[in-house]
Amino acid sequence: MGDKKIHEDQKYIDGLLKNNSFIIQTIYDKFVPKVVNYIKQNSGDIAQAQDIVQETIITIYNQAKEKGLKLTCPFDAYFFLLCKRKWLNELKKNNKKEVTINEEVLSKDDDAQELAFETSLFGEKQALFNEMFLKLGTACKDLIKATFKIKSMEEVAASLGLTYAYARKKKSLCIGQLTKLVQESPKFNQLNY
Repeated sequence: MGDKKIHEDQKYIDGLLKNNSFIIQTIYDKFVPKVVNYIKQNSGDIAQAQDIVQETIITIYNQAKEKGLKLTCPFDAYFFLLCKRKWLNELKKNNKKEVTINEEVLSKDDDAQELAFETSLFGEKQALFNEMFLKLGTACKDLIKATFKIKSMEEVAASLGLTYAYARKKKSLCIGQLTKLVQESPKFNQLNY
């Protein structure tokens, strides 16, 4: 995707990253009604649609912040595909069978399909990581959280009242434990397609 031209709608991604209230309101005004209508036509209600929209915006924000997301397609197609995927996954999870897929609403844009797939996979991996993170002991969670906030291991050790050597060894053990939990999860193999 390195050679593809950045779409002018990158402004929406940049606006989310900067917490620009005008851009966020524009997203809600221009793109959300289509998602709400789609979800209402497919066994959902307004509250569920709002949840899907919110989760999607958070996923886009996180991917943009952590992976430097660059939009190579219209935001509308990308956003709609992500919301649609999240909703269909939600329906599958709840075993609701009545799903009317209105394909005319979908863009046939390959870039949108590819970006939506990558972002949705990113969101699912992030959710798995968060789920497994919660299974760690308190000491491990505190240490890993501290290393995300504070870049220097010396400062992390001092903030937790540990020696530098112990903090490094413990961090390594905790990351190993988290990795093992993630890899042993049944969801892990499903996400590595």
